[in-house]
Amino acid sequence: MAAGGFSIKRLGRVRDLVERLVGDGFVPGAMVVLGRRGQVHVEASGFLAYEGAGAGVPMAGDTIFRTGSMTKPLVAACAMVLVEECTLRLDDPVDELLPELAGMRVLADPGGPLAETVPARRPITLRDLLVFTLGTGMVLAEPGTVPIADALGAVRAPSLDEWLGQVGALPLVHQPGERWMYETGADMTGALIARATGRPFGQVLRERIAEPLGLKDTGFSVDADRLGRFATAYDRDDARTVADAPDGRFSAPPVFEDCGGGLVSTADDYLAFASALLAGGNGVLSRAAVSLMTTDHLTPAQKAVSGFGPGYFDNQGWGFGMSVITRRTRLGPSVGSYGWPGFWGTAWYNDPAEDLSAIVVMQRAHMGDQNLPLWNDVWTSIYQAIDD
Repeated sequence: MAAGGFSIKRLGRVRDLVERLVGDGFVPGAMVVLGRRGQVHVEASGFLAYEGAGAGVPMAGDTIFRTGSMTKPLVAACAMVLVEECTLRLDDPVDELLPELAGMRVLADPGGPLAETVPARRPITLRDLLVFTLGTGMVLAEPGTVPIADALGAVRAPSLDEWLGQVGALPLVHQPGERWMYETGADMTGALIARATGRPFGQVLRERIAEPLGLKDTGFSVDADRLGRFATAYDRDDARTVADAPDGRFSAPPVFEDCGGGLVSTADDYLAFASALLAGGNGVLSRAAVSLMTTDHLTPAQKAVSGFGPGYFDNQGWGFGMSVITRRTRLGPSVGSYGWPGFWGTAWYNDPAEDLSAIVVMQRAHMGDQNLPLWNDVWTSIYQAIDD
């Protein structure tokens, strides 16, 4: 048995899977990091890129990667720090700090004309932002078929204030608290934090989360002296086509900090954050705050009408900025596990029942979708290695 309660032989299956992803040309590099009982196991293969300088740099714990939607749990944790400081309250209306969301109108028909609205039955709260029940968010529809989808898709973010003004000028899709809607709640949470503190969200995240936990490479951009550790991201449909190079989108601080998916980090950094939550907050948050973040807050009625498709919430719920496993249906995270994947082929889950933090890193667009067959193999390989 390996340290941390893993089988040395069975960890070989994790290594084989990572090497296969690289050997088959799916990605130039991949990595699985497992933290359990104070021990860390890293299975890494390949390099940061197919070509260029990154082609000679191995994937490692200090490789900088795009976290995608793994940004959301960090945003929620930062909000909870401010709740503990009594700077914010979960059930206070956000109207005072985000007046753009005051007095909202709601579509009479979610698929109907934007001009046909009714008043919102109640204000939006911070809890709504964290649980993604504020009434607006991602609307999946073919262009030209659903007016609100087209309108939300046309919103641009030249600055925080302008983004808030554009979103606030549109009606809500549903009444606050009625159903879960993805994405926008995270950006609104970051906006609320920025307004409450009078500083950019990234600065608050650095002071409240990153510095206390020693997260050295987590932020919204990559400095020039760290670009050599930044993995190249590739296209969904062609593994050799570059979707974002190290000197691309993240090479300069953004004007609008994307709190839904704009952070970069390393496995070392993200494991430190994950381990802090698994340990009950590690002094950055209280055990009570971590428990609240990682509890399923969706009601059966909300789950019945929410998600990316029928039955989406049959086996999971939603805490603050992350999913919570409510039923175990495969060889994977236990009931009560929490975490979230990312657009670029990343994923993280904490499993308190197994005292496990698991982080998976690739950099290929759209590959964080947990319905892809490869993720069944990833989680099967990880969980079959536990041997105590």
